[in-house]
Amino acid sequence: MDRAEALKVLQESRVAIDKIDEELIYLIEKRTSLAKDIVNAKIALGMEIEDKKREDFIQDKIKKISEQKEIDGDFINKIMKILMELNKKEQEKILRRNTNG
Repeated sequence: MDRAEALKVLQESRVAIDKIDEELIYLIEKRTSLAKDIVNAKIALGMEIEDKKREDFIQDKIKKISEQKEIDGDFINKIMKILMELNKKEQEKILRRNTNG
């Protein structure tokens, strides 16, 4: 690969990554927006916000998918933990809002 071709590949790859980043943020927002439905269901069911069994299920599922896709499972696991924390934080915020009026 010559310099001109390498620069073109670099630029095209960066544009593609920028687009994927936007899609990821959209999907994170969409995932987080489900917190209201989830917290309302948990209230109706008398459940706590933290659901260890569900979190374990997600971690196991992510581990299998990571292995299938040959992606470093430790990094994906960290990302999923962050997403779950974000969702719990959003649920807590909604719960406080409902409790405080």
